[in-house]
Amino acid sequence: MSTFERYLTLWVALCIVAGIALGHVMPGVFQAIGSAEFAKVNLPVAALIWLMIVPMLVKIDFAALAQVREHWRGIGVTLFINWAVKPFSMAALGWLFIGTLFRPYLPPEQINSYIAGLIILAAAPCTAMVFVWSNLTKGEPHFTLSQVALNDSIMVFAFAPIVGLLLGLSAITVPWATLMLSVVLYIVVPVLVAQVVRRTTLASGGPAALASLLSKLQPLSLVALLATLVLLFGFQGDQILAQPLVIVLLAVPILIQVYFNAGLAYVLNRMAGEQHCVAGPSALIGASNFFELAVAAAISLFGFNSGAALATVVGVLIEVPVMLSVVAIVNRSRDWYERGAKSGPTASAPH
Repeated sequence: MSTFERYLTLWVALCIVAGIALGHVMPGVFQAIGSAEFAKVNLPVAALIWLMIVPMLVKIDFAALAQVREHWRGIGVTLFINWAVKPFSMAALGWLFIGTLFRPYLPPEQINSYIAGLIILAAAPCTAMVFVWSNLTKGEPHFTLSQVALNDSIMVFAFAPIVGLLLGLSAITVPWATLMLSVVLYIVVPVLVAQVVRRTTLASGGPAALASLLSKLQPLSLVALLATLVLLFGFQGDQILAQPLVIVLLAVPILIQVYFNAGLAYVLNRMAGEQHCVAGPSALIGASNFFELAVAAAISLFGFNSGAALATVVGVLIEVPVMLSVVAIVNRSRDWYERGAKSGPTASAPH
């Protein structure tokens, strides 16, 4: 994990300060950026989102889908958590905390928007940072790659229906045309572009050329993320200064769902007799979010000034420290895990 990635939380915090300050100093610039739209898509942000997402997707080898059967127990557990548990548990936590318990402390006109942002955040599993988390837990790399490739394939078809269903259940009007456009712009097209870049690079220079390209693209991806956050907080500054407690309150359901989903995936893998090197990344993939996509979708659906956009950014703010804490738990509990997994009748053979 690079120094830049390790201190992502610090950079995000600095972007919050910078965005709020610039929003006050240069309001006209931010208004001009916010008005640069075509078909409800903000063009500057779309460009930044592409710079964020495409480098991450270049890492994914969809040929790894052929390896899915090798770790079918871990794959099954992770799919269950990612697509049958996490979006719905986050919606429930959003309704409980934001819609009920914290309602008196939040701006009433943004309550539904905050819940929408939490739902969008949880509706897509992480694509890039999970490779870092998996490596830190000595995870099985083929499992991680095949699981991420499978999740990305499912995301093309499942993201919009799940988000639309849960937003509808939350009595939030679903702009279906904008939602489908977001899926095409921020999932389908980036996947296609990334795979063309990957295959062209491999064909011309092999794995060494791909590794070199990824090392150059990764900083660009993080810089684009931070630039997007500066824009967001340039628009959100007045709301945050008026109610700084909002960020803390939004973090509560996000933290609970991360630990809940990670713990559930970890325990289910142990019950299934899966190896620790699979259970670790399974728990981490089950818990983490594709926050770059979430930020893009929230801006497209609800705008820069929305509570939804702010809720997804809170996910970015706490991503690194909370996931590192899950990594620490997984590593320290290895002995406990292996005692239980070895006793299971279906324990996997060593890899």
